[in-house]
Amino acid sequence: MKVLNRWFFLFVLLLTIVLAGCGSKDKSDDTSKGDKESESSKEVSLTIGSWRTEDVAKYEKVIALFNEEHPDIKVTFSPTKNTEYNTVLNTALQAGEGPDIIHLRPYAAGLKLAESGFIEKINDLNGMNVFSEEALQASRDAEGNQYGVPINLSSTQFFYNKKIFKEQGLDVPNTWDEFIQLNDKLLAKGITPIAMGTKESWLLSLLHGIVGPGVYEGNDFYKSVLAGEKDFTDAKFKESIQVMNDLKKYFPKNSEGLGMDDIRTEFALEKAAMFPLGSWEIPVVSEMNPDLDFGFFPMPSKAGNKTVTTWVDGSFAMNANSKNKEAAKVFLEFLTTKEFGELFVKEFSMISAMPGISSDQALLSDLSKAVESNATPYMWVTNFTGGDPTTKTVLETELQGMYLGDVKVDGVAKKVQENAKTWFKPFQ
Repeated sequence: MKVLNRWFFLFVLLLTIVLAGCGSKDKSDDTSKGDKESESSKEVSLTIGSWRTEDVAKYEKVIALFNEEHPDIKVTFSPTKNTEYNTVLNTALQAGEGPDIIHLRPYAAGLKLAESGFIEKINDLNGMNVFSEEALQASRDAEGNQYGVPINLSSTQFFYNKKIFKEQGLDVPNTWDEFIQLNDKLLAKGITPIAMGTKESWLLSLLHGIVGPGVYEGNDFYKSVLAGEKDFTDAKFKESIQVMNDLKKYFPKNSEGLGMDDIRTEFALEKAAMFPLGSWEIPVVSEMNPDLDFGFFPMPSKAGNKTVTTWVDGSFAMNANSKNKEAAKVFLEFLTTKEFGELFVKEFSMISAMPGISSDQALLSDLSKAVESNATPYMWVTNFTGGDPTTKTVLETELQGMYLGDVKVDGVAKKVQENAKTWFKPFQ
């Protein structure tokens, strides 16, 4: 009987140990499962909306750099076709949806979204002090509220074919007169001086943004216009329109039928000596003709001053309806770091909105330095996209009419002033 009791006791003890072990394992499994669920719940997802469909691979590198410090924030770059972006974004925002991070159009176009309450204020965002006041103005409202982190600057200037200049014994112009003289010399040699077309109206306001400051001395006139001290009936502004008309003889003979693709090809295939366009064309032209040796020069004025027309070409902002604002804020702060600025310049071949970021591409690096020292605002984008139609659009339409012989120089200035006066407060 004692033996039986002893075996019974051992059996109960063994059973207790086994059950305890199972319970411990179950508890351990539950804890492990809970830890994993907790860890998983910490991961946050963000989407970035943009019009830059061609930059998907580049933004993947940006996201990879961000995730080195923030692996718990999953970021997806989800762009929309450029021509559809505004409509798609507005529709989503009006429905209380849309991406967490929004690629904001610069100046008035982006600020309209902020005025509608779709964009979160980022007045307290860390790192914004690295940007210039001019760059911040692209996404800042009249009350001083900041909505976007400026990403890149665009600039317009004359690119020139170094080989053609050398063969013709031409130097980069330092004055307006020298600029006109080199055009005349090229024309006399049977070489098309300037690759420019008038088919697409936006090219005309862009060209005026380059040569206009050479006539009315850049920032001085610009500041006077913003203060309401001068307007577009001013003699200097009219002279800038006359210069636009005078330059037509340096364009290709069929310039009325040439658009963006045509004039880029003219320059890339070395059929024209100069190409007045934006910094974004550097990688495009280089890809079309890797052997093309080209440089740039700032626009020289009659007084000998030099300007590079510049503007912020995009900012990133936070959707006011985002469910992950804290994570979005972390990403926006990342965009203010030197590490991002350096990667951006390297991968995108663009000018960073962050001062002091250089490129290992000589042309882009030199252009960045010129922007820092010779910048003048592209006022048709920075200040005159108001009105219905916009003042910028009116300028483009009237310049097209001028090139077709339907509008006089004074008529262009008159129409531009009439439109601006309907909405631009300093003129009222």
